[in-house]
Order: sequence, then C-alpha cells, then structure tokens
Amino acid sequence: MRFEQTCTNFLLHHQEEHKRTYNFLILMDALISAAKHIEHYYLTGALQGNLGFAGNMNVQGEDVLRMDQIAQEITTHYLRASGRVIHAISEESDEIVLMNTEDGRYFVYFDPLDGSSNVPHSLPVGFMFGIAKRNLEGVEDGHLRAGRDYVASGMFVIPTGTFTLALKDAGTWRFHMDETMEFVRPTRVIFPEDTEWELSFNSANRYTFAEKVQNWIQQNESRYAFRYLGSLAADFHRLLSNGGMFMYPAIVSHPDPKKNRPQGKLRLMYEGAVVAFMCQEAGGAAVDEMGAPILDIQPEDPHQRTALYAGSKPLVDEIARVLSS
Repeated sequence: MRFEQTCTNFLLHHQEEHKRTYNFLILMDALISAAKHIEHYYLTGALQGNLGFAGNMNVQGEDVLRMDQIAQEITTHYLRASGRVIHAISEESDEIVLMNTEDGRYFVYFDPLDGSSNVPHSLPVGFMFGIAKRNLEGVEDGHLRAGRDYVASGMFVIPTGTFTLALKDAGTWRFHMDETMEFVRPTRVIFPEDTEWELSFNSANRYTFAEKVQNWIQQNESRYAFRYLGSLAADFHRLLSNGGMFMYPAIVSHPDPKKNRPQGKLRLMYEGAVVAFMCQEAGGAAVDEMGAPILDIQPEDPHQRTALYAGSKPLVDEIARVLSS
C-alpha cells in the first residue's frame, strides 16, 4: 500500500513551519470543498440538464451558462461559511460580495468557471482564485490588491482532478485527486528549461493583434509547438509542465470595432494576476501589453481587463522587450 500526503496535511505543516495561524487552512478547505462540488455538477451536468444557457449575461456582457451560476453559488456559499473572508470578487457578480467585514482576514478574487464555453462539449474548464490578506497592523480600508500583494493563488482544472497552488515565497505545487476525492501528492512545479516549449494563443485572432505582436509570432512560432484549449487554466496547466508561453494580446484591429479590446480581454484580478503569481513562484514571468509585470498593476476596478503574456521567463522577457520598444 502507498500512503500519500494530503493537501490539508501539506498546508498544516506549511503554516506551522512559518508560525502562522490556521485561518488560511480553513479558507483553503472552503475553496477545495467548492471545487469538488463544482466538479460533481460538471460530471453530472448532461444528465441533470445543467449544460445549457441560463438566459442572462454577466458583468462582462457574456452569456451565462447554468454551470456558471452553479459554480458561483457553490463558491460563494463555502467562502461565506468559512467566516474568514472579508469580501470576494467574482466574474459572475457585478458588485463586490461582502462577507465577514468585521472579523474576516482575507480577500478572495475568483473565476468559478474559467473557459465555460467548453462545458457543453465536455472539455476542460478551470476554477481560479487569488487570495490577499487584510492589514493586520492597522485599519483595513478594503482596497483592491495588486497581484504582488497576494499570499496565494491557484487553479483547479475540471474534470481532470488536478489542483495547482502557489504560496508566497514558497513555490508552486501540484496535487492530484485520489479515489477518495482527496488532493494528494504535493509536487513542486518549476518551468522546465530543456523541453520543447509551447505557444498557446487563439490563432483565429492573430490578425487583430498589434503589428509588432503579429511580426513576433510570424518570426518565432515555427520554433515552438502550438497548443490551445480555450481555457486559461487548462492551457496554463500544460505550460507549467512543458514550458513556453500563454498569450492573450490586446485586440486592436478587429473587423468589427466593437470586438476590439485595446486594454486586453482577460480580467486582471481573478485571471491575469492569479496566473502571474503562479508564474513567479514557478520561476516564470508574466507581463501586460506594455511589457510591464502583471503583478505590479494596481487595480482600479474589480473587473479590470488586461492583456497577458505568461510562462517561461526567457520567452516572456523576449516578448516584453518587443512590447516595450
């Protein structure tokens, strides 16, 4: 028989080693519980009729799937029940979701179902989150945190049963779900240097990117393998193992001007900064359309958008020089 270390046990020792309280454990238990329930509804969605559209739009102006709503309800429930969250920000909520504003210790920014357009086709989706801690030295003003201020970020890739968690100054770790639905076998993840790197971007948009980005792609794409799943979490999961770069550049020359996204399409707080934080702890990097570090961007709006170039540091540094030129 083989006995595996669980994620909970791993985090327990992490907190003790750094002489920290168990409040973070309680919060992580809430997030893991939410992920397990989301995975259950995903796996049974076709039978239960939960794979269609809900008939409304989210704050981004995107059609909402029934699974989007289910994932939002599940995550909000567990975060609120933990008693450890001051407020939460979600892709599926127009407003900041207030929770334990008096005694909470953390802010949680999350996308409960990244890549939800994959759901009707039974393709991978993600549950992404970033965590920041309240000011424990004085009065807390509840301001939006930059990625640099996160204490952890992570993603569950559903329904693969994988969970990747980055801890501030302590690395990026991957866990796998066992037959008892426990996440086990903590394995540190570092971007590889000696593999065939991959590029991951929506090739259908390539002619809508800025000219210098198009030129870089044309000159360099033959050097790399190409993979794109249509879910940031799933695509980034691959890159952590294989190395390379995920790109979602700004869209600036779309035939339909209404579809241009000069600031980028991805959301900063619960997508871009989440990935950037994992990149940092795995030895990688992430920048925006100006070539500036994603982690340094101070959010001005809960649903602020950003372009994203994230992955192996040499490759991101290369594109950053092009972007900032």
